[in-house]
Amino acid sequence: MDLAALFEQGGPLMWVILGTSIVGVAVFLERLWSLQRSRVLPRAFVDRIRAMVTKGKTSEALLLCEENGSSIALLMAAALRAYGHDKDRAEIKEMVEEVGNREVAGLDRNVEIVGTVASASPLIGLLGTVIGMIQVFQGFVETYPQVRPDAFAQGIWQALITTAAGLTVAIPMLVAYKFLQGRNDRLIVAMEEDAMGIVDLLEDAQRTAHRAGKAASREAPSKHGGGSGNKAETDSGAEAS
Repeated sequence: MDLAALFEQGGPLMWVILGTSIVGVAVFLERLWSLQRSRVLPRAFVDRIRAMVTKGKTSEALLLCEENGSSIALLMAAALRAYGHDKDRAEIKEMVEEVGNREVAGLDRNVEIVGTVASASPLIGLLGTVIGMIQVFQGFVETYPQVRPDAFAQGIWQALITTAAGLTVAIPMLVAYKFLQGRNDRLIVAMEEDAMGIVDLLEDAQRTAHRAGKAASREAPSKHGGGSGNKAETDSGAEAS
């Protein structure tokens, strides 16, 4: 017996199982495309931004982040904007976390649909089997004692078709769901590490700028005082002559 005949004998719920499988596969492929590391966390781009921040080129780095559009670029852009407004480390980190929460929600979007398909498919198949068994026993009662054993057995195996179909959909969908969850978790952890790395670099830049400012403020009075002393010595020499 071919698949088309089995599908037809499974009853109307076979169409429901088929529909859920199509939805699950479509969402899985969409998430597989969206959760590519090159789209979420491009390594070459991250290294380039880190190098620019180390060299103090924060304005150029912010422009590149705004043009890139990846998730990590949005987090880095938030950190660079906060740095440009002279925010301290705590405020920069808060801005990064705020943007990061939105990006994590975006990465998690629709993943649960695959999990729902994996959970619902066997239940739909079981429902089809229960309905089929009810019909079999109802027919058995109505035709007893003329019912034939082979007809009774045929009704039972036809009722089990939906359960088999539901499990056939559920097992690969469960594997796909766990795969997406694992990839999502790894991307989130890596994204958090790179974002905090930029925060640390910006904090170091702030400390360097602060030390440079203190050094400049100490040098300014000494230069001013030295100039006054030279002027006094010149005046004294003039009077003596």
